[in-house]
Amino acid sequence: MTRSVYVAGIGRGDGRQVVELGMTELLSRQVDRVGIFRPLAHADAETRDPVFDLLRARYRLSQPRAGVLGMTYGKAGALQAEEGTDALVARLVERFHEVAADYEAVLILGTDFADTNIPAELALNARLANECGAAVLPVVGGAEQSADSVVAEVRNAHDAYASLGCDILAMVANRVGPDAAPLARAATADAGAHLPVPVYVIPEDAGLAAPTVAQIRDALGAGLLAGDAGGLARDVRDFVFGGAMLPAFLPALSEGCMVITPGDRADLVVGALAAHSAGSPAIAGLLLTLDERPGPDIMALAERLAPGTPLLTVAEGSFPTAAALVGLRGELNAATPRKADIALGLFESHVDSAQLTGRLAVAASGRVTPMMFEHMLIERAQGDRRHVVLPEGTEERVLLAAEVLVRRGVCDLTLLGEEQTIRKRAAELGLSLPLLGADAPAAQPGGPATARITDPRVSPLRESFAELYAQYRAHRGVSVELAYDVLGDVNYFGTLMVQQGLADAMVSGAAHSTAATVRPAFEVIKTAPGAAIVSSVFFMCLADRVLVYGDCAVNPDPNAEQLADIAIQSAATAAQFGVEPRVAMLSYSTGTSGSGSGVDKVRRATELVRTRRPDLRVEGPIQYDAAVDATVAAAKMPDSRVAGQATVLVFPDLNTGNNTYKAVQRTAGAIAVGPVLQGLNKPVNDLSRGALVQDIINTVAITAVQAQGAGAPAPGDRS
Repeated sequence: MTRSVYVAGIGRGDGRQVVELGMTELLSRQVDRVGIFRPLAHADAETRDPVFDLLRARYRLSQPRAGVLGMTYGKAGALQAEEGTDALVARLVERFHEVAADYEAVLILGTDFADTNIPAELALNARLANECGAAVLPVVGGAEQSADSVVAEVRNAHDAYASLGCDILAMVANRVGPDAAPLARAATADAGAHLPVPVYVIPEDAGLAAPTVAQIRDALGAGLLAGDAGGLARDVRDFVFGGAMLPAFLPALSEGCMVITPGDRADLVVGALAAHSAGSPAIAGLLLTLDERPGPDIMALAERLAPGTPLLTVAEGSFPTAAALVGLRGELNAATPRKADIALGLFESHVDSAQLTGRLAVAASGRVTPMMFEHMLIERAQGDRRHVVLPEGTEERVLLAAEVLVRRGVCDLTLLGEEQTIRKRAAELGLSLPLLGADAPAAQPGGPATARITDPRVSPLRESFAELYAQYRAHRGVSVELAYDVLGDVNYFGTLMVQQGLADAMVSGAAHSTAATVRPAFEVIKTAPGAAIVSSVFFMCLADRVLVYGDCAVNPDPNAEQLADIAIQSAATAAQFGVEPRVAMLSYSTGTSGSGSGVDKVRRATELVRTRRPDLRVEGPIQYDAAVDATVAAAKMPDSRVAGQATVLVFPDLNTGNNTYKAVQRTAGAIAVGPVLQGLNKPVNDLSRGALVQDIINTVAITAVQAQGAGAPAPGDRS
């Protein structure tokens, strides 16, 4: 039976898109097929629905936009006037059931209270929720309200929906001011003791409220004189109007501001960009008014001073431009994935996801989709937060990933690199990432996740690390002086942090080779007790399941003993991430049908696995099709407990494994997460130099889970 949640409001400006995003996240963790239904919307929603487009892109929804909308407000008003409310409700509920038939859970997006011309709008939302059999999640806007006012609004909204017979899931007060939020949270916690549902308070967030440069460009119809996609994605946190002379103008600049000035003020244009180049402060961009454009010499200088920084131009003067910008807020849509990450982090930080999930009447799906696997990684890492060092702290993709990881509380981070460079780059990217110095207090358990900067070149740890490294490599003739030089390398420094317990794990490789990333780990961290070699696995996320492939990245031609070790390690890694290990030792023949040195190696490795780990289900030699396809397995190995249902596939050599994982990734549309190294004493993982931001997030989350150790609960355990 489809279960649905109706996100409703009581008025305008509640910012409920944050809640809609958070609820889609929770639902998609539970089930494979999530649908969206918007009963009523303005006419342009038939061609433009930013929230749905965001949800579809982020959660890979197959639902077309045409399948979302029930009816426009105009048509609804006409129908209600002609045939009455009952007819309108009947039509919308019928449309809901058409949508719900194709999905395991449906999120219903309530009306927006913005010039809808619908009488008794709250009552209509309540009735639609009841008729659709949906639990209601009312959202109260708390902007510019005192804590007492927020609490009163929460009570009133609860009573209003309860009096109309609604099944209330929880209450949310959103966009509560930073000063009122702690008081409102304390007061609603007390109110929650008297209300029969949980009450959550989500504060206003400057990064979420700020419009992007691209949004300002679109709102004003401005021309773009210079700038790139990264610059257009920057948040605009303030506006500074340039009219004064340069000495009075420069102190008015603030981080993330947009400078608005007539285009003929070359002194202010160059001064603002020079300040940005120096990092004091990093501005979002410039908006030049009166259709005055700098000459080619000034434009060339601007490009040298601040490449990528947007320069916009409008024909209007400063006053009408300022009037057009009043009230412009950041928008959640598919073009602003960073804002979606901020919103999701905000939701997860202030809403008890486990409590809310427990109140959902949605049975967890028996399938594990790629999206669900990614959710499991994040949820698992959040449950026992660890500290991961990222040596490539100046790399743009690493910084973008760091913002998401900290915002969502996945792990604490140390970014290695020159402090001013990292801070400047983060400011240029417009990141909402509080960066602490190396001497800042350690993150507190239960507190917010943190990111700190450490520069290996000037860190006081470098000398002690050099002495340790010289001891580790004394057999190679490494002196303390040479070791000191080596410790200027961010990967060696990060590895020593892990070895000395100053971080739990390390992830690198976005800008370094695999050898540069893992060599320090081989030299310092070394293999774990019981592991003969270091190997790797990829988590292959197919449409309906997750398979584990090993080894596709490290060992070119393992012998039988090494192959057995890879199988045992891969089974342990699979189990750690909630994949029940059923091990297939792959070869070009199945069972006793073939012979040759390659088959004999796999047969010997299978015997060693059975001897060392008699508790593991393992089959080999076996061909890939017999390992994963039940029909083939029934013909070739009908009595096997692994054939046709293998989850861990061990390849006989690197050539076979690497080509197979890439073939499956490219032709089957699988998401390959990895390589994940196994067999080291402490977790260190390598990134592809072509890794996307999401790849980095996934790899860091996996590494954080590895650091938790085998005692943590399995990600599929929802009890």
